[in-house]
Amino acid sequence: SLGSGFIVSADGFILTNAHVVARGTQINVKLTDRREFKARVIGLDAVADVALLKIDASDLPTVRVGSPDHARVGEAVVAIGSPFGFSNTVTAGIISAKGRRLEGLVDENARYAIQDFIQTDAAINPGNSGGPLVNLNGEVIGINSAIASPTGTYAGYGFAIPINLARHAMDDLIATGHVTRAILGIQIREISPEDAEYVGLRDIRGVVVNEFP
Repeated sequence: SLGSGFIVSADGFILTNAHVVARGTQINVKLTDRREFKARVIGLDAVADVALLKIDASDLPTVRVGSPDHARVGEAVVAIGSPFGFSNTVTAGIISAKGRRLEGLVDENARYAIQDFIQTDAAINPGNSGGPLVNLNGEVIGINSAIASPTGTYAGYGFAIPINLARHAMDDLIATGHVTRAILGIQIREISPEDAEYVGLRDIRGVVVNEFP
C-alpha cells in the first residue's frame, strides 16, 4: 500500500487516511529530506477515515492548519501527495463543492460514516490518499481521500475530509486512544419544495427529521 500524509507536530505526529494504513503490519514513513522512519499507529477513526501515526523524531517542520468552514466554492486549492509513487507532486484546482455525500465511495461497513466531503477538481490519483488539500494561504483545509472515476484514476472529481473533522479525531486519539462523538439517533432527509411551502420557508434549505427516539 502506498499513500501520503502530513506532519502536524514537531515531535512526529502525522495525519493520513485510515484506509491507507488499516491493513498494514509495518508502516514506513519517508520524509521529503529522504529520511525514513518506522511509524506507530496511534489510532484509527474508520468513521471519518482518519489515522494518526507517530514517528520518533524531533524538530520536524509542520503544516499550518486552516478552517474549511471559511473556504468558498470556486476558491483555488492545491493537492499534495505521491500519486503512483511520484512523491511531492502538487496539482492545482478549485473547490468544486462542499458538504458532498459519496454514496458507494465510503466504507459501507463503517457505521455512522461521516459524509461531509470537500469536492475539488485538483488532480487526485491512487497514492494521493492521506495528503493535504491546501488553500492559497498555505493552510491545510482537508485530507485528500477519494475520487469518483469509472477508471479508478483522475476524472476531475476528487474529495477531501475537512481538516476540522480530522483534528477532532486526532485530539481524541492522543488523549484517550479512541474517538468520541455524540449521536442524536434521528433520521433525516433533504427538504423538498413541498416541505418548504408547507412550513412557510422562503428558501428550500435544510432537512426534514423523519424519525426520532
